[in-house]
Amino acid sequence: MHMTETRTHASPPCLDVAQQLQTVECALRNAKQALIHDHMDHCPDADDRHDRAELKAICRYL
Repeated sequence: MHMTETRTHASPPCLDVAQQLQTVECALRNAKQALIHDHMDHCPDADDRHDRAELKAICRYL
């Protein structure tokens, strides 16, 4: 058996890798949104100018 054949059989198909990457991206997006929503619920003080600016900046990541 040639080395090329060995690598081809040992590596996962491109579709599997693409699906796994999509799953990772989705998990990261969900974690980011949960973190931002948690921050928005617990951290900002509506009367604090700095907190309002931070909230505005962090909302760009949603």
